[in-house]
Amino acid sequence: MTIRAVAWDVDGTLVDSEPLHLRALLATCADYGVDISDLPDDRFVGVDLYGVWEALKDRYPWSLSRERWIIVLNEHYQRNADSLKPIPGAAETVRALAERDIPQVAVSNSNRVVVDTNLKTLGVADLMRFSLSLDDVPAGKPDPAPYRMVAERLGLAPGEVLSIEDSPSGIASARAAGVVSVGFAASPVDVGAADRTIKTLDEVIGLVTAS
Repeated sequence: MTIRAVAWDVDGTLVDSEPLHLRALLATCADYGVDISDLPDDRFVGVDLYGVWEALKDRYPWSLSRERWIIVLNEHYQRNADSLKPIPGAAETVRALAERDIPQVAVSNSNRVVVDTNLKTLGVADLMRFSLSLDDVPAGKPDPAPYRMVAERLGLAPGEVLSIEDSPSGIASARAAGVVSVGFAASPVDVGAADRTIKTLDEVIGLVTAS
């Protein structure tokens, strides 16, 4: 089947945001006297925001609501957004696909504030047909809902959409929705369950044009 659109994961795929996510989480924990030093730094890679809250909420004061926690987390993230770095080749690949009139969307497990911050920092927000954040879907990855919504909004069959993901949860979401999954193997995270893997983002151009 011909690939007619590309759906990008954002965190870790287009933007090296995991260090800032961790920094914001640690700062939020410090605000409330919470210690998470017993957890590995990559404990929440690919985990949606609500999943992080569920894993940690019992460590926070009982009076702290999820909504307030998210606000504080976002504030720390935005305050340090200048530390975000693009994944090598990310902006160039997005622009190259745009020049070929390939529709592109962003699909993230982060909330709207973070997604908009990341895409703006990368300089590709205006090249995306639309973006989906955790706030826009009934369930985040690994649930298939985000990618099902992508195909529906684009008016395409799932198999006509190519997803680029760097985490097992994102790959599981895409595969469950019937979307073609590409694992971006630029980190030690296992992406072997994807339909195929790439090591550099510019390989996406060839995958699209060869289909």
